[in-house]
Amino acid sequence: MNIASPRDHGFDPGRLARIDGFLKQHYLDSGKLPHAQLLLARDGEVVHFSHQGSAREGGARIDERSLFRIASMTKPITSIGFMMLVEGGKVALDTPVHHVLPEFKGIGVYDGGGAGVPFRTKPTAQPMRMIDLLRHTSGLTYSFQNRSNIDAAYRAGKIETWHGNLDLDGLVAALGQIPLEFSPGEGWNYSVSTDVLGAVIERLSGQTLDRYFHERILGPLGMHDTFFTVPEDKIDRLTDCWTLAPGKGRVLHDRGAASAWSQQPTQLSGGGGLVSSSLDYLRFCTMCLNGGELDGVRIVGRKTIDLMTMNHLPGGSDLSTMSQSLFSETTNAGTGFGLGFAVNVDVAKSLIPGSVGEYYWGGMFSTAFFIDPVERLVMIFMTQLSPSNTYPIRRELKTLIYSALT
Repeated sequence: MNIASPRDHGFDPGRLARIDGFLKQHYLDSGKLPHAQLLLARDGEVVHFSHQGSAREGGARIDERSLFRIASMTKPITSIGFMMLVEGGKVALDTPVHHVLPEFKGIGVYDGGGAGVPFRTKPTAQPMRMIDLLRHTSGLTYSFQNRSNIDAAYRAGKIETWHGNLDLDGLVAALGQIPLEFSPGEGWNYSVSTDVLGAVIERLSGQTLDRYFHERILGPLGMHDTFFTVPEDKIDRLTDCWTLAPGKGRVLHDRGAASAWSQQPTQLSGGGGLVSSSLDYLRFCTMCLNGGELDGVRIVGRKTIDLMTMNHLPGGSDLSTMSQSLFSETTNAGTGFGLGFAVNVDVAKSLIPGSVGEYYWGGMFSTAFFIDPVERLVMIFMTQLSPSNTYPIRRELKTLIYSALT
């Protein structure tokens, strides 16, 4: 592929080049990360694309064809898919969720009990609305939060198991029987909200989520290396995935050659199920940067992208005020939340170089992206190590990248 001149696109080439040296010294040579891929594009043109480390144990290096489990970087794609239905008049942001998913009608807020004792609940102050799913103010949670009786109930029911017995309808039915952690709109908690949004898409479109993605987003954008299930003829490109185990260091989590992602999941996770490549995800990001259009194909309208990338937290709040989560893919200071993305609302509070209005997210295997509409800049970082908060690499990358702008 062609790499444009960094200098012609406002980068100091020397400062840009030192990023790869930093990754090699601090993360590859030390064995902290198995591999690292960094892509930078400005005004739609790639100005830096580097690959370091082996794709698989003892195998060849990663390259531009390598496939990665992008986990929660699936969420923005699902959110765009939902907003296409909003544009089509099938639903609105203030539509109560139970109007589409009646399993949520009458769901209450946790008020005691659990651990063998029936839950006590109290009514919600207001119904859960679609906007609550998009901005994680729904009162739902994640089982891996390990912070409450509610996420313990999620774990006991194994309701987030993609290859278990529950499809998306089963997930919704199970969630409808478990209280919310808080009344919708009264807090922010990283959660299965976007998986529920995937169920909304299925109900409204009459299609399975994978088919809807393929026909409405991935196919039209030419994202032919993005899928819930890696095809047999592409499995050789899927990288190994690792996790950090207490007392053991980095251990293999999912072998690329025999990956769980090579099997069709029972539960299609709009919150975290996709595999993709850096070049594919760049097409999605460039569509967003272009106001919903790429190469003559319009996915959503320009004003829809504008709406999605505003801070939608109640009262213009930020996550440092509203978050009840022990884990998310962002730091809280100076960060608002839009419709599927974190949004930079105060650069000074973030303590990292950036732009007001920049939007971004990451995945549990330490992948990350950001889109800066002020600088017309896209970054995509790929690796495969969980948990994603193990190292401060996202902060370090942002600092190095912005310091290279002239």
